[in-house]
Amino acid sequence: MLQTSSIESSQADLDEFYRTLETKELSPLWTAPDVGASHSPKSRAVPHRWRWADIRPLALRASELVGTKQAERRVLRLLNPAIKGRSATTNTLFAGIQIVMPGEVARAHRHTPSALRLVIEGEGGYTNVNGEPLAMLPGDLVLTPNWTWHDHANTTGKPMIWLDGLDLPLVNLLESAVFEEYHAESQPLSEAQGLSLVKHGAGALQPAWERPTARHSPLMHYPWPQAKAALDGVSGMTAGSPFDGVILEYTNPSTGGPCMPTMACFIQLLRPGERTRSHRHNSGAVYHAVQGRGVTEVDGQDLEWGDKDVFCVPGWATHAHRNLSATEPAYLFSFTDQPVLRALDLYREEEQ
Repeated sequence: MLQTSSIESSQADLDEFYRTLETKELSPLWTAPDVGASHSPKSRAVPHRWRWADIRPLALRASELVGTKQAERRVLRLLNPAIKGRSATTNTLFAGIQIVMPGEVARAHRHTPSALRLVIEGEGGYTNVNGEPLAMLPGDLVLTPNWTWHDHANTTGKPMIWLDGLDLPLVNLLESAVFEEYHAESQPLSEAQGLSLVKHGAGALQPAWERPTARHSPLMHYPWPQAKAALDGVSGMTAGSPFDGVILEYTNPSTGGPCMPTMACFIQLLRPGERTRSHRHNSGAVYHAVQGRGVTEVDGQDLEWGDKDVFCVPGWATHAHRNLSATEPAYLFSFTDQPVLRALDLYREEEQ
């Protein structure tokens, strides 16, 4: 008859055995704290909020102290207080605030981490992705997918400031981060401005003569006026999600899936006074308040936010949103690592 073993050794014998294992670069699995024995996921990150009122003057000061030639990218990292020694806002996502001043160019390069830009402040300028200049106006989402050449140019008279979002921590964990500098400061503008938006921005209508060759979205520019109009229109016709209000995803028009293989992007509207129900999922998220003011309760901690603030919600943290205005809607942009978890059949979500 088979049964579990009842062997019990003295602590002295075990300690001697463990010391012997160490000399052979071995370790007992049964004493390891990080082998997936937990009953629920536990993120290394903690909830945190970064105030725009604190960030903006520091970004402007950085533009006075550091040039784009010296810095390559003049970015202030939004570092999670609980993750030391890594460029990480959550365990797998990075967020930063980048500033490009009038007349400046942030030189061309490409890298294996995928990136997104959510424009916070500016009157134009552009990001050049593989030769196409993509307009950058407040609220616009611009993609620079994995291994695409890109540079940024401010052709206006005022600063351009945006939120950077990258899967850099994940790519670093996979030891797959590669960077390459372009041979000149800027790429040639070889495509018409707005080309990808005209070709792919019609949603269900896509060019019949083309077939997608990459997993990222062929649409690189999602203008804010279109996103806001869609949210405002839908909000008058449906209740939306009980957990997120009216929430829309920036999708890949060729597949209907996320805009990039490693990051999903969302825009949501909270009606005046709306309070969502609590839920949690094991995907981490970074939020940017495009417009409005509210509070997001994360594991019992209130993160109050206003226009242009940024905050993060770690994976498996219980959270709910509330619009603090009784008269105006609030708009939140967010990006998450959800596509990676779904691709690996690891995604979990539950209401609270």
